[in-house]
Amino acid sequence: MAKIKKKGVSGNAKNFITRTQAVRKLQVSLPDFRRLCIFKGVLARSLILGGGGGWKGEKRAIADGNKKKANKGSTQSTTFYYTKDIQYLLHEPVLQKFRDHKAFAKKLQKALGRGDFSDAKRLETTQKPVIRLDHIVKERYPTFTDALRDLDDALSMIHLFASLPTNENLPPATVANCSRLAKEWAHYVIRAGALRKSFLSIKGIYYQAEVGGGQEVLWLVPYTFAQNVPVDVDFRIMHTFVEFYTTLVGFVLFRLYAVEGLVYPPRFDKDADENAGGLGAFKIESRGVAGLLTSGGEEKHGEEAGENKDVSKQMATLGAKIASLSNEDSTTSAIIEPEHEEGTPGEDLIIDTFTPAAASSDTLLQPTLLQTASTSTTLFSSATFYLSRETPRDPLEFLLRSFGCKRIGWDTVLGAGAYTENPSNTSITHQIVDRPPTFPPPPSADDDSAPSAIATTTTGRFPGRIYVQPQYVWDCINAGRLLPPGEYAPGALLPPHLSPWVKPGEGYDPTVALPDVEHSEEEEEKEEEIDSDNDMQEDLASDSESEPAPAPPTTIAATAPIEDESSEGDGDDADDDDYQRELAAEAAGAKPPAPSEQDKKKQKKKNRAKMSRQQREEEDQKEMKKIMMSRRKRKLYEKMLYSNAKKEGEVEGLKRKRRKLEGGRSKGKKSGRSSEEV
Repeated sequence: MAKIKKKGVSGNAKNFITRTQAVRKLQVSLPDFRRLCIFKGVLARSLILGGGGGWKGEKRAIADGNKKKANKGSTQSTTFYYTKDIQYLLHEPVLQKFRDHKAFAKKLQKALGRGDFSDAKRLETTQKPVIRLDHIVKERYPTFTDALRDLDDALSMIHLFASLPTNENLPPATVANCSRLAKEWAHYVIRAGALRKSFLSIKGIYYQAEVGGGQEVLWLVPYTFAQNVPVDVDFRIMHTFVEFYTTLVGFVLFRLYAVEGLVYPPRFDKDADENAGGLGAFKIESRGVAGLLTSGGEEKHGEEAGENKDVSKQMATLGAKIASLSNEDSTTSAIIEPEHEEGTPGEDLIIDTFTPAAASSDTLLQPTLLQTASTSTTLFSSATFYLSRETPRDPLEFLLRSFGCKRIGWDTVLGAGAYTENPSNTSITHQIVDRPPTFPPPPSADDDSAPSAIATTTTGRFPGRIYVQPQYVWDCINAGRLLPPGEYAPGALLPPHLSPWVKPGEGYDPTVALPDVEHSEEEEEKEEEIDSDNDMQEDLASDSESEPAPAPPTTIAATAPIEDESSEGDGDDADDDDYQRELAAEAAGAKPPAPSEQDKKKQKKKNRAKMSRQQREEEDQKEMKKIMMSRRKRKLYEKMLYSNAKKEGEVEGLKRKRRKLEGGRSKGKKSGRSSEEV
């Protein structure tokens, strides 16, 4: 006889555990349990474990049964965790830190209750447990690539906390730490030339960089506005995430700085930071000869006296070795540079072209010389920018420095550390403004002053300088080249700012001009109505004049194909007559007669009839193919058609809205011209 199984010792009842049972097993409070789960990456599990096929009611019944089994027969909605995950948390060192902190809190409370403030201060400085998350970061991210893949949320959260004001829920130390990490990350991206794309959205500014050998990192930076901290947000949970993310980003930055040969953490200038120095408050140092000297000095203290003499001899000859290495580098660079100067990089570089396997497949993006040479990092290297006081300094400085601009000036209101604070500096080539233009009054006839002086005094503009709006920088970066600045002049209607992550051809593209057919749809409909009315009037007139004998009644189905055939025959005869006329004109040496308006209208009608026939044939073929599909594939195909039709409907709606706007603008221009003429 088989052994009888006990109820609740196998299956889902053994694999899952409720949150209350997990808290009791770990012997911690609920906030500490949440904090521990966030640190370790343990998530609540869903119990919808139904079979493969079946209707929704069957799946729901299976899910309810699983929950009932896992919850020991109870149907109450609870949160479940894997039993193995909770067993894994039992051996976590952070769990012991939570218990030590609980004991420390009791001691501190007793000291404060006795009024012994000196003892309380001694306890807080000497016995307060400090939680280290280094081992958790190493456990969750065994390789450096894994850490880079999870860097998007970490950077977005850090930049969010760096822009929030401090209060009782946000300690100043946390905000300052997040601000420091954000600026260190910006310095690395600038130094490595890793920034690729950026986009201005309603939420904030999106940035994308390639780090660690081609790993793409996307993060969001909020705008620097005065923000009100919401009351209904649990900042304890968010602070736990920030605590883990700061440790993770610190590990990643240390590795990235080491790969680039930089010293981490960079030197911080507190005085420059108090004067709103921004990125200039951090001094980036490279690991060069100084690093070798310090490491050699540290080793020298641990060696014996006899070995110190050998080290001193090696240090004495170190300068000569470095000089010889620099000479070798200069000779090799001198040998290599002429090869690059002889011809263009496209002469020796052969790029493969990728062709799609089928004609109906997606078009493949072809690599170009600009992508392989990565010249976009020096996009603004030859320009000198000046930022007006109304422009956002931090994102513009970050973008310009990431793409090679070394000379950036701004107004004194924006902070210290500018290349120049004088707006009349003659070396400035581009000035970014975000205010409406001011037009100078017309000069009088008696005024003999130079026009440049008038422009400078009245409008603040300097001759020979390019004035653009801030969007110009973003569009140039996404396009990979310097765009014409005329469309971005102060006060001009800016072109649409599109997301660089949307593939061309997907959805509505406002940069593509609408075809003429779409512009004149309403006019064509009106012309067709007028033509039909004229034809009806002509038919009525001819009927009244000729008064033919009444024809026997026939059905619509019988007459429809005959009319189509007759119309097709008439169209073929008309085509033959036109062709004969053209041949006769060519034989006589004269120009062929220009088609009349009626001929053009007839040709349009013929083209529409042909298109309608082709569409009918294509629809019939699609229906035949759908009949041969299985039920599952047919439903999937119908869903795809529905989603595509929905997207096309949205695109058509945007196009109609654009036509109305363009029509209103054209009417406004016409009315303005007529008023000027009057």
